Amino acid sequence: MRRALLLLPLLAGLCFAPVSEGQDKKKKPAPPKNAKPSFAADPAAFKVAKGFKVELLYSVPKPQEGSWVNLCVDPKGRLITSDQGGFLYRITVPPIGTSEGTKVERIPADIGGAQGLLWAFDALYVMPNVRKTMPGGTKIVPGLYRVTSSKNDDTLDKVEELLTFEGAGGEHGTHAILPHPDGKRLTLVCGNQTKLPKYDTTKVPPVWGEDHLLPRMPDGRGFMAGVMGPGGFILNVDKNGKNSELFSVGFRNQFDAGYNRDGELFTYDADMEWDMNTPWYRPTRVCHVTSGSEFGWRNGAGKYPAYYPDNLPGIVNIGPGSPTGTCFGYGAKFPAKFQDAFFICDWSYGKMYAVHMKPKGSTYEAVAEEFVTGTPLPLTDVVINPVDGAMYFAVGGRGVQSGLYRVTYVGTESTAHPFAGNGVKGVVLKDLAQSQGHTDPKAVDTAWTYLSSPDRTIRLSARTVLEFQPASTWSDKALAEYDPVRSMTALLALARVSAPCPQHAKTDSPKPDPELRGKILAALGRIDFAKLTDEQRLDMIRVYHVLFNRFGPPTEAEKAAWLAKFEPAFPTKNRYVDGELFQVFVYLAHPKAAEWGLKLIANAPTQEEQMEYARALRVLKTGWTPELRKGYAEWLVSANNFRGGNSLSGFLRIMREDFEKTLQPGEREAIAKQLAESAAGPKGPQVGPARAVVKKWTLDELAPKLEAAIKAGGRDFDRGRKMFSEARCFGCHRYDNDGSAFGPDLSGVSGRFGPKDLLESILDPSKEVSDQYAATIFDLEDGTTVTGRIVNLNGDNYNVNTDMLNPNDLKPINRNNIASMKPSKTSMMPNGLMDVLKEDEALDLMAYLLSRGDRNHAMFKK
Repeated sequence: MRRALLLLPLLAGLCFAPVSEGQDKKKKPAPPKNAKPSFAADPAAFKVAKGFKVELLYSVPKPQEGSWVNLCVDPKGRLITSDQGGFLYRITVPPIGTSEGTKVERIPADIGGAQGLLWAFDALYVMPNVRKTMPGGTKIVPGLYRVTSSKNDDTLDKVEELLTFEGAGGEHGTHAILPHPDGKRLTLVCGNQTKLPKYDTTKVPPVWGEDHLLPRMPDGRGFMAGVMGPGGFILNVDKNGKNSELFSVGFRNQFDAGYNRDGELFTYDADMEWDMNTPWYRPTRVCHVTSGSEFGWRNGAGKYPAYYPDNLPGIVNIGPGSPTGTCFGYGAKFPAKFQDAFFICDWSYGKMYAVHMKPKGSTYEAVAEEFVTGTPLPLTDVVINPVDGAMYFAVGGRGVQSGLYRVTYVGTESTAHPFAGNGVKGVVLKDLAQSQGHTDPKAVDTAWTYLSSPDRTIRLSARTVLEFQPASTWSDKALAEYDPVRSMTALLALARVSAPCPQHAKTDSPKPDPELRGKILAALGRIDFAKLTDEQRLDMIRVYHVLFNRFGPPTEAEKAAWLAKFEPAFPTKNRYVDGELFQVFVYLAHPKAAEWGLKLIANAPTQEEQMEYARALRVLKTGWTPELRKGYAEWLVSANNFRGGNSLSGFLRIMREDFEKTLQPGEREAIAKQLAESAAGPKGPQVGPARAVVKKWTLDELAPKLEAAIKAGGRDFDRGRKMFSEARCFGCHRYDNDGSAFGPDLSGVSGRFGPKDLLESILDPSKEVSDQYAATIFDLEDGTTVTGRIVNLNGDNYNVNTDMLNPNDLKPINRNNIASMKPSKTSMMPNGLMDVLKEDEALDLMAYLLSRGDRNHAMFKK
């Protein structure tokens, strides 16, 4: 179960009893004594974008037809779907204008359990995500299958196995199938429990690794602890499942994807919800999947931050959720804005978003708009039917009640579309992609120009081109390069191709050359760290991480040179730069690392930042004094009161155990009490440090002061960030890649709200409650009431979060025990959060929020 036990973002793993031709004649299991009739949700209860209409076409009889998780359209405009663990079905939908007369028939082919369906090349392609023997004797394993008619008619009964995958199955296995833009191939989408097949060619340089400078903490509950990168992947194959090409890697669990009109690929990747409120949590996000790209999934605390140069960030973060089906709106009789939208489904929170993109350099920026929402609405897939121009979506998965819905536009806007494309030609990326995957005498010169591009996506693509060329043809050029950005990009490539990551090394892998390490360090030493932007500083430090991980520690002379360069610059006052630099100080066993680390922890306003420094300190063996040892042990005790996802306590346990391994004889006794308290866990309810109420702030009183403060400047960035924590804002909200993702991400809030409007939403959170984060009131049959948000469904059971400050505060509710449901008019955001702040503190907090995390904003200048 999600949040409390296990909800991973996709829907397999729960297999259903096979449905057979004669199942209606069999005795059905008796329903629970208080069981209520099971029907798909009434669309009248949904919130739908203006001008659109949702119809329920079919409420799936679960005992006979299971729970539907996938959709595709055949050439006649009929839909094809799959029960999560059972058969395939063909659906003839009624004409637009009537919702009666939906016809559902089982497809005879002895195959099912699909999470990928596609009609292409005069056949139905199927990607099962189960391992089972079907009733007709066909043994199905995760892979790619082709279903056709043995009689060349409309009866799909012939099954061909084309490609199989190892390690797949469950919720992180084989997923969607897409038609490739070249019209000749298929694109396969696979989650991070699918082992990479033996591909024929690759656009991704096969030099990936874990590349963690310090020992990585596996998941706090052991999930996928032994699985190494590169994680989920995208694979292109021909129509027979041959000639495979690895296109992109590093995903957690992307269920579906889609190509836009310009042939650019996008997907909606999953978060690891158990990581919430840790520094390595990455929210669900829409990714622009470029040729040869890497998106940085690694197990446990090893996920790459979005700023690492050896992976790409998403183009828009969505927040916590369970990504399922996606599609572009092409072919829909919708207004142009929605025809161009990328529709994405979130299963757990019951939301379909329309993601609107616009070009930004070689890639895109995007905003997500709620399109259809419901409680509950466990969306599994969405398609556009080009025959009637309507959208169809299914709900279901994990044994919950399934239904098929149709969305049409009934508004007054034109549904004509005057555009042929999105305006992004992608010339540079496409030219670079032509040089990926093979050696090319001209490729080094082609790539070199773009290694210093201000466009991060182009830099990554150019680096991948370089990594396919023999290092002997460009290593001297990399070592001699004086442009700092080009130098760092080239040196990262040189480190990656010249030595393997230790966790991925094979017996025939090249051995690290200490002389080359020295040359790379000398080249990096020429770069003036003080003149770099924060982004460039992070890039530079990442090169050191990869270099030391693959080549081993520097010599004493090399170490002294590095320390002479970076000691004077530390700390930099940038939370992320300091976190990455601090890892190197710990790796090099700097004698003051323990002292520095505990000072950083003491000054860090968020639990995420504290954990960043603490996870590095946990493996430090030298430089400790009794006072410092006690300080770290006391932090472990205080961390028992942290709130977060289901793995948080496990991560803290690993920190404690690793710290204990560094203790010298005689040190344990002095901190035995703190270690025991840390191991025992929280003693009572988890609460943050209390602050006394200063006054009941009102909008009329504080708004004029805020307006004057913005004009006057001189606000305190660091105090604003500290107040954001002490007012408990970080407990729900993500801001500048810090904090929880349970509430809205506030990083770009100043672009959506004026100062007064933003202040009002904080002081009076219930004045206007966003549907995206609204609670539901559940009146139960026993007379009790539960108020919260559904975050997981399983069969007839809902898990409802009742406290946004605690992601694990879940109340289980069986739908048969619900008397009524209605939206709450009261925000889950508590009132009075700013009432504990003094005037200057409140103004600094508002300045911090309005600055988008930029400490150089005019509001902070005197």
